[in-house]
Amino acid sequence: MSSPSTTGIELKTRRPIVGEIVELISSMRFAIALLAMIAIAAVIGTVMKQNEATSNYINQFGQFWYEVFDKVGLYSVYSAWWFLLLMGMLVTSTSLCIARNAPKMVKDMRSWRENVREQSLLNFHHKMQWRAPLSRAALAQQTAARLADAGYKVKLVDKDHGTLLAAKQGAANKFGYIFAHSAIVIICVGALFDSDMPIRFQEWFLGKTPFGGSGLISAVPQQHRLGTANPTFRGNTLIPEGGSSDSALLQRADGVLIQELPVTINLKKFTIDFYSTGMPKLFASEVEVKDHASGEVVKAVIEVNKPLLYKGLAIYQSSFEDGGSKLKLTGFPMTGAGTTPFAIAGEVGGNTPLGEEYTVEWSGFRPFNVENLASQDARAVTQGKSLQEQFAQGLDKHTGSAGRSANNKDLKNVGPSVQYKLRDKTGQAREFQNYMQPVTVDGATVFLAGVRSNPSDPFSFLRIPSDDAHTVNEWMRLRAALTDPALRAAAARRYAERAAPKGPNAETLRAQIEASAQKSLALFAGDGKAAGFLSISQFLEKVPEAGRQKTAEVFMKILNGSLWELWQAARAKSGLPEVSADENHGRWLLLATNALSDAFFYGAPVYLQLDEFVEVKASVFQVTRSPGKNVVYLGCALLVLGVFSMFYIRERRLWVWIKDGAGGDGAEALMAMSTQRKTLDFEREYETLKEKLPQSA
Repeated sequence: MSSPSTTGIELKTRRPIVGEIVELISSMRFAIALLAMIAIAAVIGTVMKQNEATSNYINQFGQFWYEVFDKVGLYSVYSAWWFLLLMGMLVTSTSLCIARNAPKMVKDMRSWRENVREQSLLNFHHKMQWRAPLSRAALAQQTAARLADAGYKVKLVDKDHGTLLAAKQGAANKFGYIFAHSAIVIICVGALFDSDMPIRFQEWFLGKTPFGGSGLISAVPQQHRLGTANPTFRGNTLIPEGGSSDSALLQRADGVLIQELPVTINLKKFTIDFYSTGMPKLFASEVEVKDHASGEVVKAVIEVNKPLLYKGLAIYQSSFEDGGSKLKLTGFPMTGAGTTPFAIAGEVGGNTPLGEEYTVEWSGFRPFNVENLASQDARAVTQGKSLQEQFAQGLDKHTGSAGRSANNKDLKNVGPSVQYKLRDKTGQAREFQNYMQPVTVDGATVFLAGVRSNPSDPFSFLRIPSDDAHTVNEWMRLRAALTDPALRAAAARRYAERAAPKGPNAETLRAQIEASAQKSLALFAGDGKAAGFLSISQFLEKVPEAGRQKTAEVFMKILNGSLWELWQAARAKSGLPEVSADENHGRWLLLATNALSDAFFYGAPVYLQLDEFVEVKASVFQVTRSPGKNVVYLGCALLVLGVFSMFYIRERRLWVWIKDGAGGDGAEALMAMSTQRKTLDFEREYETLKEKLPQSA
């Protein structure tokens, strides 16, 4: 056991340490450091999207940095343990600061500071002395009246051989400090009420887990649901026209939580209007909200920034989506020699089997699209690069956005489009976006077929030229013919017969030209590893550099002529007459050749063209319950009052010491004045009092 003397020494040394810690935590420098760290965390939370799906972060940062940022908690900054610790320390620091200083300030506001001495008043910078032919009591009453008229509160204190007038004005200035610091605490507490801590508490201790599957919301198990008693939440619900919803989805990093609502929202009608640029100008929802407890039905029109507030719930117009539009399409084979189209139907949000190997997941539909279709050279070739690099650059310029140039404002409505994913049996998927109508790009009428491998990537567009009937049929016929060895052989033979010169060696030359034509078509058709211009460029790279340019020119001339004959042979096989050899058909063949080359990168077994649709619009609502909102409003009001008090209410203290004049003739007065901040207003007020107080009655 410790001796009594030792214990006393420990207590004496412990108390100063505790006092120093409390003083540090409640100090201004500690609070500023906390505010700086919270500000940095808020910047991170603003720049980095919060509570996104895990796959989005992995695609953006990679596996290594994803795990690093996940450990630090950057994907949910505002609910990370370290952020909550910072907020808790800020509340503690501010509360201690208020507890230490507020009583002193209140006491000082109530104090008159009447213990001042005559000699100390002579040391003030702003001071003045005068004599008056009045008695001490009369001068004191006159001075008190004039100070009261100037807005001061006055207290008369009898002193030995004199009378002291203690006056003050603007003492409420110190309320500004109390209000401003209290506002920080109140706002932080209100923010805690509206945070997702109640949801995390249910995840940690009540077994609630995010749902990462798919299917009907009504079939989601109970462990993925939050009850109507959940004190705070912020979720989204999508409702098609004529539909209703009594739940909202709360996005989590690895799925969603189903928030059950105490009301049912029924969307009667959704209205949307657009600017000429295609941006939404107005969208509004006519809804009926039915209370489950009372059966009350409330009708309202919800617009952006005009939410419906009902019994603690706020229903905001967030955005709009497709609500399950009905689609009818025609499918065209993109592999093999088949040309027979087939019908396929789907509904946005649903799935449609495509044979035994693939499934079409219908992800979106837009009734119109406004694009920038400014003219641009889609096939510029840069000098000084290899043929393979040139072809790759050509492909990059040929594919990509249909409206690349942001400076050109050639905006046009290019009609409806459908968006879908094609998923194979292994779960791998590519996303496609196809336009219903042909579009004029670079002076050519083409069908745009977009493709991308990752959701974060932009679409690259395959441009299929429109034929004389404004369809893709001729290009599909040429594509199928390119994969048919028999038709390639027939096309090579036709080209050789047309291109071979007359003469004694005509047959030999014809055979050589036919072999070259077959070789060019076979290379262009590809071997599964490369096709189109990429395959040809790889072949030409093997030619000696000295004769590569001339060989390339001859090779491309043979390829173009062979493709023309292949087109005619394919039409003859289908029982159609040959097309006329004119400029329009020559340009179509050039575009078709480019599209055939790019089709190798399209990576889909079929091309789906939209034929008919029945649009179903849907509204996306954000439903929130924010019990801390009024608390935060109170904190903001106190903050405004505090800042106003500190900056616009100026505390002034004034003392007048009055004593009998020498020889008993009249009275003498000594006035001194002070303030916290010396401003021009204070100087003017001081000069005014210097003139007013000595005046005779």
